[in-house]
Amino acid sequence: MRLIFGLAIYRLVLPLLFAAAFPGWIVKMLRRGGLRTGLGERAALYTAARKNEARGAVHLHAVSVGEAMLALKLVREWQLGAPNQRFVLATGTATGHAVATAAKLPGLRVTYAPLDFSGMVRRYLRHFEPSEIILVEGEAWPHLLLACRRRAIPVSLVNARLSPRSAARYLRFAAWVRPLFGLLDALAIQDPQDAAIWQRLGVDPSKIHPTGSLKIDPGSGQPPTRRPAFQELLAALAGPSCAGPIILAASTHAGEEAWIASAIRDAAPDALMLIVPRHAERRGQVKADLERSGFEGVLRSALAEELEGQRWPAGSSSMSTEFEEKRLRAGCPGHGAADILPAAILPLSAAVPPTDPTSQPCLIIDSTGELCDWTAHADVVIIGKSFLATGGQNPCEAILAAKPVIFGPHMENFQPLAASLLAANAVFPAADSASLSTAIRRALDPAEARSATTRATALLQPHHGATRRIVDLLIGRVQ
Repeated sequence: MRLIFGLAIYRLVLPLLFAAAFPGWIVKMLRRGGLRTGLGERAALYTAARKNEARGAVHLHAVSVGEAMLALKLVREWQLGAPNQRFVLATGTATGHAVATAAKLPGLRVTYAPLDFSGMVRRYLRHFEPSEIILVEGEAWPHLLLACRRRAIPVSLVNARLSPRSAARYLRFAAWVRPLFGLLDALAIQDPQDAAIWQRLGVDPSKIHPTGSLKIDPGSGQPPTRRPAFQELLAALAGPSCAGPIILAASTHAGEEAWIASAIRDAAPDALMLIVPRHAERRGQVKADLERSGFEGVLRSALAEELEGQRWPAGSSSMSTEFEEKRLRAGCPGHGAADILPAAILPLSAAVPPTDPTSQPCLIIDSTGELCDWTAHADVVIIGKSFLATGGQNPCEAILAAKPVIFGPHMENFQPLAASLLAANAVFPAADSASLSTAIRRALDPAEARSATTRATALLQPHHGATRRIVDLLIGRVQ
């Protein structure tokens, strides 16, 4: 009865919420791209003929970039033992769609997830006829779950995590969400301690499986890798003789960039600064904020275009074989980069003259899906959304790359992990500008950095193998 009543309220409220959110959603899609395709597919209107679709495939739903990358990790692991298995990855954002498409995995069709209106969900299920649906971290929408139950399509929620805030919110409305979560066929949770709460939220104990964190497990995927193209950008930014440390501010949010950059300048004036905003479309605002604070904000996209212009002068048709060979042998700036830069590629001071010759350059990574490999180039990683915003971002990628990690006081979304890292002295905490500068100096000390990264890596060890455990849990449902 509660399910029927709750569903009636949901159906009344959903159109109102959608109407209120629609203008902002359209603006966001215009900024991030994918409006034409995304709008149709989110309404479950497809250009591909139904007969040409991968019917009977395993479907994964991932809202944005982070979840899409986790879904790709699952697909890669699954395909190790079942190379002919077909998959459909349904994302909720243009950036997630772009990352999934760029992966070019065999047997993977990328689409947009339908909005949770009953008619759209039915069209989506009729069009694809999935054999199983896997929800990555979230996306447990009522109409989707109900429609799948009616069609006997198993639905699993993987890498599930309950922050203190979300647990309290769900428990407050437990009577209403129990019927919804009770529709799940399997639940793979990161932390065994969450099992009791999930039971109170309506999940059958036999369907709850502690697997560890998909985010933390390196799985069978490639570790963070130094890319020659990134090394070129770094050498062009700071010159081939750059010997200073590289400090990366990862997944920053509004207001943090200039604040963090100022602390870096205070602690390590010779550092090369990399800023990776959580949302690449903020590039203009980030650049303006940095320049108001006395930095030369350089967009990764603009610098790459400048280098291409130098490498491919008018009338040229290809890159020289000699340079390509040198580029592939490239070392990190300060460790052999001078040997691989051709004379045509000038440092930033010549290629893109700064507005203020005394300003310190700061590279803004205004691209999507590259954070992992930029981490490989860093000497220190500062976690965004943990200083001036709340919630924090995932520090595991940097830890798995054996980089010393600094984060602020607001890591609410990763509270158990953050508390464990702090208790083990495995990270460098900071609360304000002065303590951030101190933390940077400590993280740049080789002995302190080595000690912290060793302890941090050990803390993540129990999560290794989580990807395989999740795949083993799911794979029996489609055999």
